[in-house]
Amino acid sequence: MMDKERRAILQAGAIGAAMAGVNSFLPHAFASTSGNSMHDRSITDLSRSLSEGKTTSRQLVDDALAAINDPNGEGKPSFIKVHAEKAKLAADAIDAKRKQGHKLPVLAGIPISVKDLFDEAGETTLGGSTVLIGQPAATKDSVVVQRLREAGAIIIGRTNTVEFAYTGLGINPHYGTPNNVFDRATGRIPGGSTSGGAISVADGMAAGAIGTDTGGSLRIPAALNGLVGFKPTQRRVTLDGVMPLSTSFDSAGPIGWTVEDCILLDSVIADQKLAAPKSLALKDLRFAVPKVYFQNDLSPEVANAFHAALSKLSAAGAEIVELPMAEFEMTPTINPKGMITASEAYAWHRKFLKDGADKYDPRVLARIKTGETILAADYVDLQTLRRQFIRNVNAAAAGYDAMLMPTTPDVAPPIADVIKDDETYYRINGRMLRNPSAVNIFDGCALSVPCHEAGNAPVGLMIAGVQNQDQHILAVGRSIESVVGPSRGR
Repeated sequence: MMDKERRAILQAGAIGAAMAGVNSFLPHAFASTSGNSMHDRSITDLSRSLSEGKTTSRQLVDDALAAINDPNGEGKPSFIKVHAEKAKLAADAIDAKRKQGHKLPVLAGIPISVKDLFDEAGETTLGGSTVLIGQPAATKDSVVVQRLREAGAIIIGRTNTVEFAYTGLGINPHYGTPNNVFDRATGRIPGGSTSGGAISVADGMAAGAIGTDTGGSLRIPAALNGLVGFKPTQRRVTLDGVMPLSTSFDSAGPIGWTVEDCILLDSVIADQKLAAPKSLALKDLRFAVPKVYFQNDLSPEVANAFHAALSKLSAAGAEIVELPMAEFEMTPTINPKGMITASEAYAWHRKFLKDGADKYDPRVLARIKTGETILAADYVDLQTLRRQFIRNVNAAAAGYDAMLMPTTPDVAPPIADVIKDDETYYRINGRMLRNPSAVNIFDGCALSVPCHEAGNAPVGLMIAGVQNQDQHILAVGRSIESVVGPSRGR
């Protein structure tokens, strides 16, 4: 890595590290967020406080902006653009309607962040890059943003991402890398690619975040920061007005403090009538736990947390069935070295590579350019293999309420370790993507919920289902989180 790039990334976390000298571990956000009205509070809780007059939307927005602007916080590397004045005006309008007695949706007046891949009218969607600076601004909102606005959500700003969403680590040499919520003194990766979105929630800069997931980009940062992330079945949420990475695997979804947060946000962006998931008793649920692939070479922290979570679920009455599920051994052969992803990414980027290749993050550029030499026949063959893989996984998963596996095989490593050389960067990136990307490959849906002990490095438990099982997986996740999740002391 070039010294210039290393300095830029390390500088992004320098302030946070300096302020954390007394404690090497801060369990969620900086102490300065302790009075933040959104930190560690669910959207339902905030909405109730609004409807009962205990707070106002303007107060929530002011608290979000204070957290974003906190010089000791992670606001600068978490956001590409902050909509401060627009958010205040929107909050005041919502508060006025509430005072007039209008019946408002659950999300009305709640600050939400959106990843810098979603079009907003009047804004240039940069995808965390400098390549697109100077390109025309979007003429209309993406459908997802439009639906959020119609539900009364306040878009607080556009969050940072890995350049063009093309890794699972969260590193961005152009706009900085926000520090993971755990062990701020060390400065650990936030996970990616929805890095800024996760930290915006973890640090009380937004009550929820909307991002994308092509190979784990919602679930990885959620898992590494003790949050909940949901990747829906791909075609369930429209990607109209969303910058693509891979049209075969891209999906859009939420990050929040709770499964319920994700249910609320998902219902809005998927344009589905909100219905509280039925209460599911764990004693009536049957879970498949694949022994192969997902449990290979786990770090001790992840292995311990995962097996402890399984034990807790079993003690609560759930049926835990550990079985080989050898179908998953084929996972690396369906998208070998990211060939499908790279092919589709190169098709979109080639027009910008002609004159702007030098503006790309070199590590992202290398992955995109892989697609330049992939033959159309090889691409077609891989898509054929994928269709058979989907059929095989669907058959193997039949009869189970969900499949359970660790979201990632490792906890968040230090940023300095990740960026020290290309070999380390790509190796760690591959490990972070390994488990969650399998769900994108079999076109499924999945939640990541925290399953670590309070005070330990965050670990995610992935609750996965096949395509179109979204509502069931969300209901299952709601039952699971109360059993396996760490107490947050509220």
